[in-house]
Amino acid sequence: MATNSKTRKAARYAVPVAVLGVAAATIAIPAFANGGGPDLPKVTAQQLVEKIAASDVEQLSGTAKITTDLGLPTVASGLLGGGGVAGGSADPQDKVAQLANGTHTFRIAADGEDRQKLTFLDGKDEYTLVHNGADVWGYDTQSNEAFHEKDADAAKGGQRKGERLPASPQQMAQDVLKAAGPTTDVSVGDTAQVAGRDAYQLVLKPKQSGSTIGSVQIAVDAKNGVPLRVQVLSSQGGKPIVDAGFTKVDFAKPAADTFTFTPPKGAKVTEGAPGKGKGEGEGPGHDKGFKALESLPGLEGLTGGGEHGEPKVLGEGWSTVARIDTGAGQGLKALESDKNAPKEAKQLLNSLGDKVKGHFGEGRILSTRVVNALITDDGKVYVGAVTKDALVKTANADK
Repeated sequence: MATNSKTRKAARYAVPVAVLGVAAATIAIPAFANGGGPDLPKVTAQQLVEKIAASDVEQLSGTAKITTDLGLPTVASGLLGGGGVAGGSADPQDKVAQLANGTHTFRIAADGEDRQKLTFLDGKDEYTLVHNGADVWGYDTQSNEAFHEKDADAAKGGQRKGERLPASPQQMAQDVLKAAGPTTDVSVGDTAQVAGRDAYQLVLKPKQSGSTIGSVQIAVDAKNGVPLRVQVLSSQGGKPIVDAGFTKVDFAKPAADTFTFTPPKGAKVTEGAPGKGKGEGEGPGHDKGFKALESLPGLEGLTGGGEHGEPKVLGEGWSTVARIDTGAGQGLKALESDKNAPKEAKQLLNSLGDKVKGHFGEGRILSTRVVNALITDDGKVYVGAVTKDALVKTANADK
């Protein structure tokens, strides 16, 4: 990746130039913004993507909110870590996983590529992630634990680990647009007001059938091209799967001391790279149920505790399904019939949903609003953001 200032700016707040070509190729007829919000000049989808890419905003502060409703089974939801972000270790990797559940409010500040701050508010408790030059800090007020990493890449001019602010509307929009391809229809929806600012809405929809995603809507500031909100809508309707956006935003330069962090007196400080300092594979979601499954013969590969091959990609675009050969053998059948199996393992198995049959044999499907996974009795896992029927169809056609 190029590391000059202009390239980094485009990578952080906009989309790669290649996406412009993708957008142009997927818009057969120019789609114009219409009624439903503020009266703004008409733009095409290609012009709106170009506006995002041309945005030079690097400084902002404000408050945002993210609501995630994946429709996880109760047991699986608990294993991933429900409730607030505060509590537990201060490792950023642990915290990001907890955003897969519920509603979280956070303060955000950014001043160029070297300084960002994200503070999640959990009642009276907070979790703060700070990137200031070569230093990355995470601090949890509830546990009074701090995590610190000296980012060697920053000193070398490489890509900075703290450069990405998880859950920020800008980063989510960038990730979505990077994934846009010829299987995506790009258009302009109704105008809107987000955080008191006029905005256009870029709408991305799958051209293929079978996806659990109905559309992704990105609200773009009409003046400066900054993404203000990202909504991921289900093909089945209902509440958004993900709704992340600013409730307040200011594009003035934040005060320099905003990004200064010193661990409070008495705080436990852990030094090192994210994810280190605990048993490999541990963290949110690797809790009682998964450890119980790992302890059963033949199920090690299913939960990541054993050796297995690289995932095989089936299909393309929004209909992509990954097949993982876990080597778990007849583990699910053995677990079902084992009267002495741990309670947590049984609970997790029951949360996997209905039994299904096909050319692949027998298996169980874990269904959520966005990602579905088919676990077969011969140790294969098929997973993708596709409907249950589409997943079974793909598994049946897999040779």
